[in-house]
Amino acid sequence: MAVPRLRAYEGPAVLSYGFRPFFLLGAAYSGLSILAWLPIYMGLLETRSLFLPVDWHVHEMLFGFLAAVVAGFLLTAIPNWTGRLPVQGTPLAVLVALWIAGRVAIYYSASLGWWQAAIIDNAFLVALTLAAVREIVAGRNWRNLKVLMPLAVLLLANILFHVEVQTAGISDVSRRLGLCAAIVLIMIIGGRIIPSFTRNWLVRENPGRLPVPFGQYDVASLVVSTAALTLWVFLPEALLTGVLLAIAAVSQAVRLTRWAGERTVRDALVLMLHIAYAFVPFGLGLLALSALLPESVPQAAGFHALGGGAIGAMTLAVMMRATLGHTGRMLKAGLAGGVIFGAVCVAAIVRVWAAFEPGLAWVHISGTAWMIAFLGFALLYSPALLRARRSS
Repeated sequence: MAVPRLRAYEGPAVLSYGFRPFFLLGAAYSGLSILAWLPIYMGLLETRSLFLPVDWHVHEMLFGFLAAVVAGFLLTAIPNWTGRLPVQGTPLAVLVALWIAGRVAIYYSASLGWWQAAIIDNAFLVALTLAAVREIVAGRNWRNLKVLMPLAVLLLANILFHVEVQTAGISDVSRRLGLCAAIVLIMIIGGRIIPSFTRNWLVRENPGRLPVPFGQYDVASLVVSTAALTLWVFLPEALLTGVLLAIAAVSQAVRLTRWAGERTVRDALVLMLHIAYAFVPFGLGLLALSALLPESVPQAAGFHALGGGAIGAMTLAVMMRATLGHTGRMLKAGLAGGVIFGAVCVAAIVRVWAAFEPGLAWVHISGTAWMIAFLGFALLYSPALLRARRSS
């Protein structure tokens, strides 16, 4: 018997599936937070947060925006993995409320107090992790428990972020740990969906060389890359860190070439996933150079290549494809989709350049491109996310 995909549900369409509220809110918040960040960066606007401005910016990108997109993805993917019914309606609304409360608590943490803000902020990731574990365990889908390990590390990084800010005045290890968790998650999930979507399209539209199936090379590449990033979290400037990061960068670049991305140029949605993943070896390579040649390559270059590039481009590409597919629309990016994806790539590349050539103009260009990408997504895809699924 086919597993029913949804319960009988008569509430708002936006609460019928996890990707709907979290993709919309995450994208909108990402763009709006950068809109606020630019005047904050110039000293023209102050938050009422206990965090330094740069910490507020880093925190809200990793534990605000990214956490929302991860929630939308997991709450949509887990029912497919387990055959169980999705979280929807009131339980989903509670998760959304917890996420929103966290954003407010961080912005007004100077009034709330640090531990009160920390509890409110972390409540969302705790609830999301427990919900994901419950569904996977109840569905006896043991092999996907490993996907939740980066989520647990992201939660740990968020807790540590608050502690570091309170005790040291600025985040350090915690911001790198959060980025590490995000990139490992991209390497795991990307290694599943990119070859799968590529294979499906190639078999149907462009027969020939297909992506290499997941195998020992992928396992070895994930292990060395995770080890390199873990070492970078604690010893970012060590020689061994630089060597391992360089090996990781090469291994991830080779891994990407095994997925036949060059054969997907006629399907923008698939090609976007390959382009987004390319920021992973690019960022790892920059981090390696910053450890090996610290006087020539700043740490910020690799950080923004991974944060703005790998996270920004991959989340946007996944949100576009998932929204179209799960709302019964054609899997076509269209001109507008190409523009917003191009904008996020420009934002990342320009921000990396700004690490080498500091200048307010570069930051403004990057920020503007980022806002075009994510506010553009929120505007273009809100009709699909807010309305009931189209019948096939």
